[in-house]
Amino acid sequence: MIIGVPKEIKPDEYRVAITPSGVEQIRAHGHQVLVQRGAGEGSGLSDAEYRQQGAMIVASPREIYARADMILKVKEPLPQEYSLLRERQILFTYLHLAASRQLTLALKRRKVRAVAYETIRTDAGTHPLLTPMSEVAGRMSVQEGAKYLERPMEGRGILLGGVPGVHPGEVVIIGGGVVGTNAAKVAAGLGALVTILEVSDERMRYLADIMPANVVMIKSSPMTIRQYAARADLLIGAVLIVGARAPVLVSRDVVRAMRPGSVIVDVSIDQGGCVETSHPTTHSRPTFKKYGVLHYCVTNMPGAVGRTSTFALTNATLPYVLEIANKGLEGAAEDNVAIRRGINLYAGKLTCKAVADSFGMKCESW
Repeated sequence: MIIGVPKEIKPDEYRVAITPSGVEQIRAHGHQVLVQRGAGEGSGLSDAEYRQQGAMIVASPREIYARADMILKVKEPLPQEYSLLRERQILFTYLHLAASRQLTLALKRRKVRAVAYETIRTDAGTHPLLTPMSEVAGRMSVQEGAKYLERPMEGRGILLGGVPGVHPGEVVIIGGGVVGTNAAKVAAGLGALVTILEVSDERMRYLADIMPANVVMIKSSPMTIRQYAARADLLIGAVLIVGARAPVLVSRDVVRAMRPGSVIVDVSIDQGGCVETSHPTTHSRPTFKKYGVLHYCVTNMPGAVGRTSTFALTNATLPYVLEIANKGLEGAAEDNVAIRRGINLYAGKLTCKAVADSFGMKCESW
């Protein structure tokens, strides 16, 4: 199989879909890898490193899309890439289709076989290709929130850990999944007072066992969200319904009741956001103010730490890339239910129920 790796063109996206080590392993299985010139620069990976491991360096994305049987990406195709996709070509990337009807319809029209990293799910209920980037985004959410709480960034002027004799900052995290857990670890390590709002009793009991004493678990409800958001210096939205649009749990009125200069980091923005006042931002213009509250809503947070993210992503995706390349998508999906669940579109059919439900569209079998 010919696997094509184009350079990411989303604004301020520094990741690349494969490392040179990954190329070496793909080549060892007898497959060809095309890498667009400069694709790895944002992650500190040179064309020479890819070439040394057997990749063919290609000048233009058009040639990548024209020749490759499988397109390996990090982020969803942008409108200028839609026309490059070919019928029955395999597209393997983060898609987050529930956040974009335009992208869903474009991929449907192009009749590609689109496999989404985020909907690959094992029988154990884990999402192995979503987890590493959720870990990065969760840890970054506190790092970015702490920065924007500084007064020169228009925040409240709060040091999350405080100092002896001064009250530490209060961090409220909505959702105790992978993002929320990683955010809590970092916030707790800084010395903040951390509250995780979570709906699952089982998850709360688990978190209570592993978290330090400055992290408390509270049952999430509309009332507790209102109460704890009002006192938060940093509010982190870490809600996920895999494949579907994130539920809006923080209303406009809740934001209005927050203290001026407090910060919201809506990690759920990839899936539409869990805060009513959120809208997507970029690393070059990451924040905006609404009702005096600073909102950080960057849709590709891990892209800012491209090298860490690229290596973590390749570690997770490579076994699936090899399985699809070795067996073909259909053969891999028959043998591996996790890959089967990852197929969102197949030759013009929308095959992911959560995405179909988000748009009131028909879900079909692939």
